[in-house]
Amino acid sequence: MKVSYNWLKNYVKTEHSPERLSEILTDTGLEVEGLEKVEIIKGGLAGVVIGHVTSCKPHEGADRLNVTTVNIGEAEDVQIVCGAPNVAEGQKVVVATVGTTLYPNPDEPFKIKKAKIRGVESFGMICAEDELGMGVSHDGIMVLPEDAKIGQKAAEYFNLADDYRIEIGLTPNRSDALGHLGVARDIVAFNKIHKTEKSSLQLPDISAYELFESGEKVKIEVQSPEDCPRYMGCVVSNLKVKPSPDWLKNYLLTIGLTPINNVVDVTNFVMHELGTPLHAFDLSKVGEKIVVKHAEEGEKFTTLDDVERTLTEKDLMITNGTKNLAIAGVFGGMNSGVNTDTTSIFIEAAYFNPVSVRKTAKRHGLNTDASFRYERGVDICMIPFAMKRAATLIAKLAEGNISHEPIPFYPKRVEPNEVMFSYSRCNQLIGNDIDVDKVGEILNALDIQILQNNGDQVKLKIPTYRVDVTREADVIEEVLRIYGFNNIELPKKWNISLSDQNLRSEEMRLNTIADLLVSQGYFEMMNNSLTSSSLIDEHGGEAFSNDHSVKMLNPLSLDLDVMRQSLIFQGLTTVAHNKNRQNSDLGLFEFGKIYQKFNGEFKENKRLSIFLTGSKEPEQWNSNQEEVSFFTLKGIVTAILDRLGLDGMASMKGLKKSILEDGMQLYVQKDKIGEIGWTSTQLNKSLGVKQKVYIADLDWDMILSLGNRNKVLFKPLPKTFAMRRDFSLLLDKAVTFQEIEVIARKSERKLLKEVNLFDVYEGDKLAEDKKSYAVSFYFQDDEKTLKDDQIDKVMENIRIQLEEQLKAELRS
Repeated sequence: MKVSYNWLKNYVKTEHSPERLSEILTDTGLEVEGLEKVEIIKGGLAGVVIGHVTSCKPHEGADRLNVTTVNIGEAEDVQIVCGAPNVAEGQKVVVATVGTTLYPNPDEPFKIKKAKIRGVESFGMICAEDELGMGVSHDGIMVLPEDAKIGQKAAEYFNLADDYRIEIGLTPNRSDALGHLGVARDIVAFNKIHKTEKSSLQLPDISAYELFESGEKVKIEVQSPEDCPRYMGCVVSNLKVKPSPDWLKNYLLTIGLTPINNVVDVTNFVMHELGTPLHAFDLSKVGEKIVVKHAEEGEKFTTLDDVERTLTEKDLMITNGTKNLAIAGVFGGMNSGVNTDTTSIFIEAAYFNPVSVRKTAKRHGLNTDASFRYERGVDICMIPFAMKRAATLIAKLAEGNISHEPIPFYPKRVEPNEVMFSYSRCNQLIGNDIDVDKVGEILNALDIQILQNNGDQVKLKIPTYRVDVTREADVIEEVLRIYGFNNIELPKKWNISLSDQNLRSEEMRLNTIADLLVSQGYFEMMNNSLTSSSLIDEHGGEAFSNDHSVKMLNPLSLDLDVMRQSLIFQGLTTVAHNKNRQNSDLGLFEFGKIYQKFNGEFKENKRLSIFLTGSKEPEQWNSNQEEVSFFTLKGIVTAILDRLGLDGMASMKGLKKSILEDGMQLYVQKDKIGEIGWTSTQLNKSLGVKQKVYIADLDWDMILSLGNRNKVLFKPLPKTFAMRRDFSLLLDKAVTFQEIEVIARKSERKLLKEVNLFDVYEGDKLAEDKKSYAVSFYFQDDEKTLKDDQIDKVMENIRIQLEEQLKAELRS
């Protein structure tokens, strides 16, 4: 939500600076995410002046060009070649002088230079509206009134005062603040309670609303009252569609809207003023009747963006009885909008069912300013005021007459919510004793009326513009945000009780592993549990299917339409996000749940995912830049299992049905606890990852179910020395070190203390299907010194077992 500081001051007279106002809004719950000083027109029209065309003659070398001389208030007139069809002698015009930079498109500036056009020199440019960035019209140059002062700076002439754009990160419940008036209400309430300055809410003036003549020219018929509980409108006739005045253009430009014409600009202005969407139809396309009804399945409709859309029977449409005019609350039609030939309009002001609008907008992939407001709920009682406000402004700016006000459709009156409220409960939830009179002041400042007062219990009437305030807890939140979150003292002592010992044990183990990872330089992340079903369709392979997805009934967007089945996709997105910000050496982990559905039953599973990519160590002068590898990841996973006492029972198998390109499955005894490996180049490219990422995807619920087997044991230090023996083994490439270790430990359970792989060789001196492992074995007896012949016998037994089971050969 973007708010203009200058515009806002029309509704609350305040001397607060934009910075202070931003602090106040944030303190009241309207979090300000950005404050920006705005030039109404980029570049501020520096170098652009008002000129007077003193002569205009056809260009001898071009039929469509004219050679003009223009007085711009300097000693000599300047010669300008102009191609506009409406340029003529005697006009007051807007001139961009040589050296001026214009921004018709904010991202595509161009500089005015001395030029020679078809052999004639030109020293500047006579500008059209769109070339200045002041509108979209390019029908010809801007022609100013006779009283325009020659040589005056265009910025002064158009009153381009600096403004500030306040960007508010609006939460979905605060639909009342989707207009400048709603934001002003919070400022007034804050000022009243905190006595920062005297202020009151100034409503827009609609006293000029007056019917020029009366007669029922347009009838309203609503066939779907459940989706359109209120509908009304009026006709403004004999109007002139033309550019809006500067004040209106400037307000719209400040909040990022492009002015179009005086009719459309007013509907946008009122929507951003009051938070109530409006729509203007060309009356010639409406005829004598407006019918609000659902579309027929499969019929076609072309919207304002010139896209033909296929409608469904669930789409609510505004029609004239035979032809569709607009998708209700979402988007207007291509052939029913206002254009320069329009002389009469029908102004629509309505309340549409938020659920209906949201589903229709998502179904057609549309997100408009109107649908954004209707989806969150507009004030149904503001409809007549908004209509009159728009009609009054249009009649004034377009020199038209309000010639007809049809009978409104409003069969069932909406009454304000009534809520029972307790002062003691309010203080209990807030955690602070607020005086009853102070609470009453806050309620009054928020337009919440006290209907009945029974001591501690009171009945309140909530204004209809606060569609989100329906419970006592909502009212308490309102009291708290105006009283001030920062005015609540934090307690010096926190009491936390964990009655479930099993839960406590699980949390302790989670924290133990999180601390282990953090101590190794990993960062914990937390991603959204919602994701896109397209990721499963494109990359799920045999591992995942959208048949098992938990789908959202009312998705916020197509990118958030299912619950995640894996932590991997969003983890890779986080890696890409960091990589794009020059942070390419990453160790990340996440504890999070995944969600699936099998045979109608929903299942949750908590996982631990680890992502590793880039260099092992920061770049330094005295160390080599070694990249992380599969074995780096395997090492940290082994450390996790070791911390939980599970390492000695772990084993690995080859991958099956995984989104990892290669790697291993992890088992503890017969239970699969996850996978480690790396993703495919195709998946990385799709998610914007430009380097290899090693991933561990661990089943945390399964790991917890195996219990905490990490026991603290004590034994005295051995009195003897350990003995080491090495084997250099020639093996098939498919053999893993773990297989060697398992065979060795089975061959000697008592004396063998450690098995280690210290060298691997694969090269042209070996066959393609072979590799060489150098393996060390450490032996020790805690009570007596071992002799060589004892160790020789053990080593020989190990060699025989390796030869028989793995076809291993000793290398000389």
